[in-house]
Amino acid sequence: MAKKNKKNQNEEAKAAQQEAVQEQENLNTEKQAQENTVEEDPMARIAKLEEELEQEKKKYAYKLAEFENFRKRTLNEKAELIKNGAESAMRDLLPVIDDVERALDAINKGGDLESIKEGVGLIYNKFIKYLESQHVTAIESTGMDFDTDVHEAVTMFPAPDPSMKGKVIDTAVKGYKVNDKVLRYAKVVVGS
Repeated sequence: MAKKNKKNQNEEAKAAQQEAVQEQENLNTEKQAQENTVEEDPMARIAKLEEELEQEKKKYAYKLAEFENFRKRTLNEKAELIKNGAESAMRDLLPVIDDVERALDAINKGGDLESIKEGVGLIYNKFIKYLESQHVTAIESTGMDFDTDVHEAVTMFPAPDPSMKGKVIDTAVKGYKVNDKVLRYAKVVVGS
């Protein structure tokens, strides 16, 4: 036990001695730094500081130019997206337009009325599928509570029964949403 205590005391003494040496070195370093600044020529110090200032100005100008380039590039990319964003939407609409043109030709040539109705129905379904692929959905209106967030009241009409008061009786023009944003408000007749 006594050996362990002596060993611990020796280690503590060595650690204390190392700390004292480290403190002395720190004091010497601080003293040298103070002597250097006192001995340094004020004009040399000013020149050195001006040189550092110039370097910092150059770095700032470089960063400013870099940011300006980034900003311009981002604006150009955004403008390009807006300009060409409708391209894919329009490309997907072209087959629907082709079908409408064929239907018009069939009507002008006096085709069978039932086949024309069926063709127009197919075109309508194709167009609805296209709208769904673009996340465009119709707003449910008739029979629903009147909601100013999605409905626009065209007129008020006496409700056929008391349960229809404040509800949409008829839809004059369908409304549509893209995602959850209203593209066009549904124009409706509201029961009063």
